[in-house]
Amino acid sequence: MIDSRTQAHTSAPQAAAAFSPASLQFLTRLAQNNTRDWFKAHQDEYEAQVRTPALAFIAQIQPFILQLSPRLTAVPKKVGGSLMRPQRDSRFSHDKTPYKTNVGIQFRHFQGKDVHAPGLYLHIAEQGCFIAAGIWHPESKTLNAIRSCIDENPNGYKKALQTLQHHGFQMDGDSLIRPPKGFDKHHPLLSELKRKDFIAVKHIPFEDLCRPDAVQLCAEHFKHCSPLMAYLCFALELDF
Repeated sequence: MIDSRTQAHTSAPQAAAAFSPASLQFLTRLAQNNTRDWFKAHQDEYEAQVRTPALAFIAQIQPFILQLSPRLTAVPKKVGGSLMRPQRDSRFSHDKTPYKTNVGIQFRHFQGKDVHAPGLYLHIAEQGCFIAAGIWHPESKTLNAIRSCIDENPNGYKKALQTLQHHGFQMDGDSLIRPPKGFDKHHPLLSELKRKDFIAVKHIPFEDLCRPDAVQLCAEHFKHCSPLMAYLCFALELDF
């Protein structure tokens, strides 16, 4: 019997590119006119050039994401789905501009409640686009579980890093200055244990997202992140 997810992956026709230069042009103009009045006046352009293409991309890549893991979510909804909202949370920031000048799309683990859960991510902005995977700013309990897993089961983590590096990814995010409490300061993986984020990042040109095979390209990048995602889920006792 052919698995339905595999069938979706192999038989789905190649769709037209979801994104276009107009998508990035809108984000550039928004950065120059980041006010509620301007955004409201250009709401139709946002819908046509940014949100609709992003939702189309999510719908097109959904079979590929589910093939990587049925525990990941790919939901093409305006609110509450994989597309992150355009409004900024500026309550605790000196920057009070109301809107994000990037598109953020996240395919996170279904057992996670927010952006701090393990997941895959696509970032689109004038400053640069990138594919990412892992977990960003986990709470202390989650962070300790990952560090303990790396300490006790280093080989799986090292293999995941090797796969990522082979395919052009680099680990990114914040790190501690000193060794984390309870870990040997001479630990062979100390630089990894000091991480506060476990995120793998690969920069890609925006032009790749405008290609007819953009979904397949992104799906292939995400596939290389599977060992890291599986390891993080193992550390957190989540299915993958």
